[in-house]
Amino acid sequence: MYSTRFCPYCIRARGLLESKQVSFTDIAVDGQPDRRQEMEVRSGRYTVPQIWIGEHHVGGYDDLALLERQGRLDELLAMAS
Repeated sequence: MYSTRFCPYCIRARGLLESKQVSFTDIAVDGQPDRRQEMEVRSGRYTVPQIWIGEHHVGGYDDLALLERQGRLDELLAMAS
């Protein structure tokens, strides 16, 4: 997950992933233009967070939360581990 420290959507994404007790890599892009550019190239998006589960680009927090509401997040997490 690419994120910034204080973005409310990043904080929510971290909280949701932590509630699932999954390990994840949090790549901070604040103050790191190279990392932000890497995120933009990989995702085609300019906003944070940008979340991947395995090789699957989920998108942002709203996309992650939608997967959870649809009951699909656990399945995706299981497939990636």
